[in-house]
Amino acid sequence: MIEPRTESALRAIRRLLRSADLSEKRLAMATGLTPSQLVVLQEVAREGEATAGGIATAVQFSQATVTSIVDRLVERSFVARSRRENDRRKVWVTITLVGRAILSSAPDVMQDRFQDRFSQLPDWEQAMIVAMLERLSAVLDADSLEAAPVIDAGIIDRIAPD
Repeated sequence: MIEPRTESALRAIRRLLRSADLSEKRLAMATGLTPSQLVVLQEVAREGEATAGGIATAVQFSQATVTSIVDRLVERSFVARSRRENDRRKVWVTITLVGRAILSSAPDVMQDRFQDRFSQLPDWEQAMIVAMLERLSAVLDADSLEAAPVIDAGIIDRIAPD
């Protein structure tokens, strides 16, 4: 028999997983994007234009992951790549009108809600939550897994589910 506290903890974890899954499905239905693709598209829109390396640094993904995500966004005409005449080594990524339209139609995602609400908490409570989550990762033997700071349950550079 599961102890009441263990059961409560497992239920809370399950609710978080379900919430992330539902948020991801809403995003995919509305835009065809994964949460990671949305984060990259938002960063390009915020910067106006950026290199894959600049995007990777800003969103804390590897440059290879960003390149793969940008490839998918280019295929769908959400972003465009270009080179400058004076320095052809760098490839610049800019958002297109189609990309801006898809951003404006994107629903509120779990990551945005978390960021907004978490930042409103007092410092001591933020620190307590981070410590608890890090401890939970260790309890579940997940503390050595690499994870980008985005709420996205799947492989980061995958195609959005249909």
